Amino acid sequence: MATEIRPDDRALRLGRRKRALAQMDAHDLDVLVLGRTANVRYVTGTPTLWTAGTSGFGPACMLVRSTGSIHLLSTWDEGIPEDIPRENLFGLTWNPMNTIEVLRRVEGAAGARRVGTDAMSPTFAQLLPVAFPAAELVDGEVAMRAARRIKTAEELAVLRQAVAVAETSLAKAVAELRPGATEKELAGVLLEAAAAGGVTTPAVQDAACVTSKDHPWRRAGGDGRARPGDLVAFTAGVVAHGYIAEVGRTYAVGGAAPAALAQRCDRVWERLLAACRPGAAASDLLESYTGAGEALPPMPVARGLGLGFDPPVVTGGLPRTAREERIEAGMVLALTGYVWEAGTGAAFRRDTVLVTADGPELLTCAPGVPIG
Repeated sequence: MATEIRPDDRALRLGRRKRALAQMDAHDLDVLVLGRTANVRYVTGTPTLWTAGTSGFGPACMLVRSTGSIHLLSTWDEGIPEDIPRENLFGLTWNPMNTIEVLRRVEGAAGARRVGTDAMSPTFAQLLPVAFPAAELVDGEVAMRAARRIKTAEELAVLRQAVAVAETSLAKAVAELRPGATEKELAGVLLEAAAAGGVTTPAVQDAACVTSKDHPWRRAGGDGRARPGDLVAFTAGVVAHGYIAEVGRTYAVGGAAPAALAQRCDRVWERLLAACRPGAAASDLLESYTGAGEALPPMPVARGLGLGFDPPVVTGGLPRTAREERIEAGMVLALTGYVWEAGTGAAFRRDTVLVTADGPELLTCAPGVPIG
């Protein structure tokens, strides 16, 4: 595990920056003003602390299309790539006008015609026109989502590393599954294994869950102990080098669950995987459930993975979005298969999948749901 903050690999950050600049061209943006943590890291290659919840918008990074220059909010230069000079760093301030003055003096700001920002607040809606007096302010998140949805070769290499840590963590936790083991104990084993692999940032909180035999989509009540016949869903999710990878499986305690449940989960899973083809509508992923005669789960059946959660997010609660969204080569998705049976529990499977020009490629290699 690294003991100091280092920037992302040069090829990784420059490949991402190239995609961001290409989308600035495509959306005719002269300047991008970014405040979201994942977007800032995507463009700059500078690791920052991940924070839970939401925070108020503030300009943390500025990318100028004409010069390719980056101006970054940072009070020190640890972890800052060498291609962002120290004179391009600006510090924290209580007075937002100080930040506006920094942006206003950047080469290319005065003549910018279109400035995109990935978020906005009432305060900066009034102040940003001062920094860019000739510009129209537009939604820059559209360009960033377009850039981030397709992964570069260097991003895929990092994602594969994250997947390896997630799968090792899953295997360690499953090895400790026995009657009497608690959900917290199993989660602790999984997180300890991830830390041993160099990852101390989990992507999910509930790493182990005894599934309910009485209600779908819920965990069992009680003290959280696994008992013979229970089905326990494991989810190993890690954030390695900023990139999220996930793998999930269901295991039976002290025996085998009915084979019919495993077969139902397999049918859904095979349909989900087959739907991951370039040009397909994301709604085909929803139809993987309905076509197999299964109810849609409340969680997304697919979502993009990368620096945080990337498009698409495919869920039964957003049917129109799913119809309009298209699967593209280069996307990396977390696919979720989930079926439930009264008196038995749930069979759950989650995998990290790369969409290629020839179809889906599983980045995870853990065996399927081993029940039945």
